[in-house]
Amino acid sequence: MYYNKFLILFFSLFFSLFNLKAQDKNDAETIKNIFDEILTNDACYENLRYLTTQIGGRLSGSPQAAAAVDWTKEVMENYGFDTVFLQEVMVPHWVRGKKEIGRIVGSEKMGSFDVAVCALGNSVGTGDEGVIANLVEVQDFEELKKLGKENIQGKVVFFNRPMDPTLIQTFQAYGGAVNQRGAGASEAAKYGAIGAIVRSMTTSSDDFPHTGSLNYALNVPQIPAIAISTKDADLLSKLLKDDTSLKFYFETHCEMKEEKLSHNVVGQITGSEFPEEYIAIGGHLDSWDMAQGAHDDGTGCMQSIEVLRAFKALGIKPKRSIRAVMFMNEENGLRGGLKYAELAKKNKEKHIAALESDSGGFTPKGFSIGGSDKVVKKVSAWSGLFKPYKIYEFEAGGGGADIGPLKAQDVPLFAFRPDSQRYFDYHHAANDTFDKVNKRELDLGAAAMTSLIYLIDKYGL
Repeated sequence: MYYNKFLILFFSLFFSLFNLKAQDKNDAETIKNIFDEILTNDACYENLRYLTTQIGGRLSGSPQAAAAVDWTKEVMENYGFDTVFLQEVMVPHWVRGKKEIGRIVGSEKMGSFDVAVCALGNSVGTGDEGVIANLVEVQDFEELKKLGKENIQGKVVFFNRPMDPTLIQTFQAYGGAVNQRGAGASEAAKYGAIGAIVRSMTTSSDDFPHTGSLNYALNVPQIPAIAISTKDADLLSKLLKDDTSLKFYFETHCEMKEEKLSHNVVGQITGSEFPEEYIAIGGHLDSWDMAQGAHDDGTGCMQSIEVLRAFKALGIKPKRSIRAVMFMNEENGLRGGLKYAELAKKNKEKHIAALESDSGGFTPKGFSIGGSDKVVKKVSAWSGLFKPYKIYEFEAGGGGADIGPLKAQDVPLFAFRPDSQRYFDYHHAANDTFDKVNKRELDLGAAAMTSLIYLIDKYGL
């Protein structure tokens, strides 16, 4: 009796291990096929070339953003996805206007000279009269508070806290500095400042001002705000230490116009077994107007489309419905991400996962996983399948901004994590152009994303 039970248990374990190894082998073969397909195809890179060089910067509400909506819809239709549709989104329409002027105004001996600046997104403009005033340099809001109204009234506040170069995780460094860009103008206005200058959010020492959104607080005067390049920020700080009477002049012509109708663009391959379960992958289609929006976030959008293209090219029929979503208005409003989550809830769509690529098109390192301990453990167990491709990082974390609103619906969120050391060299600056993207790195990222989606679809979460 015991002998028979032992044999049954032995063979049960043997065949379980055999099936598991066979399963791992099949998955490894499929993932190899995915990498081979994407690495030997020009689709992702050439799509990015068109988006960036033919359409260009795609700020929400602009003609270029509208052109990108039409073009990505056409691309996904031509690939033969099961359905491609638009989701209406009302978006803010901020325009930069004429090129900005920034000028250090020194003593008669020193003279005056121009520096590299740009208006922050959503900022009010100065108009032709510009703003000229003495400067107050601060590192943080606490320093503003200590200085008080008597030292700030009628002046321009210069926020000069750099991203921490000692932090290996550059997004952590960004997070430690970006509040001065987002809230600095309103914080300065509370104490009577008439303008704000913010050090660009990059660890690079360069001549490019890096823009980005500011958010005005309620019931606080809206003052104009600009970003200054890191090189000129260092120069301004040095000169200000030598001469506290230094003045600064800047002129901007930006303004917020009436909201415009835009769209998220969604392409879908419908699931063969569980069509009412959805896996969303995406990036944001809008970008800042100063460049071509290549790494931020043309790469993420084209990689997301590539996931579905590769599935079709390889004849992989997903169990669940997989969507590539081109989100609109991440940069200065997040309207697209909010609308997608709103419609998912309204239509009672069950999303089992969402993956976002919005960290550039650099060499893939892994994924962050926002979900329960069970989800983190299950996905991390797949990491061995990615080791042949030098992808090792599977860590608890979170997803991106556009898929973030799905968290309230208990959707596990994932973020594609490429090497981020160069990302902030280009982020929100005029040098974020197509030529800064390496085709092989872009394709490796798309293949990594496709492989993860394949596993999530096959095994669920």
